[in-house]
Amino acid sequence: MKLPVRRARSRSVSRSVVRWLVPGTVILLAACHKPAPPPPSAHIHYEVGSAYNQDGVWRYPRQEFAWRESGLAVVDADTSPHITADGEIYDPKAMTGSHPTLQLPVQVTVRNLDNGRQIEVRLNDRGPKQRGRLISLTPQAAAALGMGREPARVEVIENELPSRIFAETLPGGPLLDMKAAPVGTVQTESLDAAATQKMASTDQLQSGSQQVQPASLPSLPVVYTQGWATPGSLWIEVGRFTQRSYAAIEASRAGGTVSYASDNNGPGWVVRVGPFSGVADADAALDHALALGLTGAHIVVE
Repeated sequence: MKLPVRRARSRSVSRSVVRWLVPGTVILLAACHKPAPPPPSAHIHYEVGSAYNQDGVWRYPRQEFAWRESGLAVVDADTSPHITADGEIYDPKAMTGSHPTLQLPVQVTVRNLDNGRQIEVRLNDRGPKQRGRLISLTPQAAAALGMGREPARVEVIENELPSRIFAETLPGGPLLDMKAAPVGTVQTESLDAAATQKMASTDQLQSGSQQVQPASLPSLPVVYTQGWATPGSLWIEVGRFTQRSYAAIEASRAGGTVSYASDNNGPGWVVRVGPFSGVADADAALDHALALGLTGAHIVVE
């Protein structure tokens, strides 16, 4: 006769334990839940930056408005949300890209030499991280250019007018810095309290207006123009020199040749090694040149 009583008591205890554990478990789970981090905020500005070391090679950012170069383009390796070097929020669907040394932002025309496609992009970040690559592009821009998984041979030409507008209008640009610089000695005189307060409030408004920054830059359309394919060979450009004798010395070290450059990219005598038909061979030759201490060596297409 005692067995039913024991069963009833056991059920009562188990129910009370369940009632006590369930609320506690919910509280414990709620305590372990972490709120999602806030999204990054844009802080768009004009950026040149100081020299930096990337994979053993020093990079020297500079401001240019007539830049033109050929080389290899790749797709951005990091497509997660982050702030670009010029303060924009990275968007993998935007027509943007990165460059290791140009001022940012800068607008350029990119032409795929392998298929003839041509697009307009805004370079707004530092990169690519992989050595021997000229630029990287968002997945959207790379698709518009008809790129695959392999590096594409491209020619990049800076668009001077929009690039100068960036320099003249964005915070941190040389023109705004020049306007903000002091122009002479400031003289002071005694003012009554009302005038002083009015002047202080006016200065705060002016200061605040100078700090207003654009939330975003105009998006470039996702379009391309189709031209003729002009595929070229890969070369390692060791350097450029004002005198042929200096170029000959570097050519003997690198096992390259000296030629007179007809473009506007610097001094007239250029030293190159090659040509190479494949990217792997060009990469190996670049590593060899850098190991010799020729830190200015890079891949070009011709």
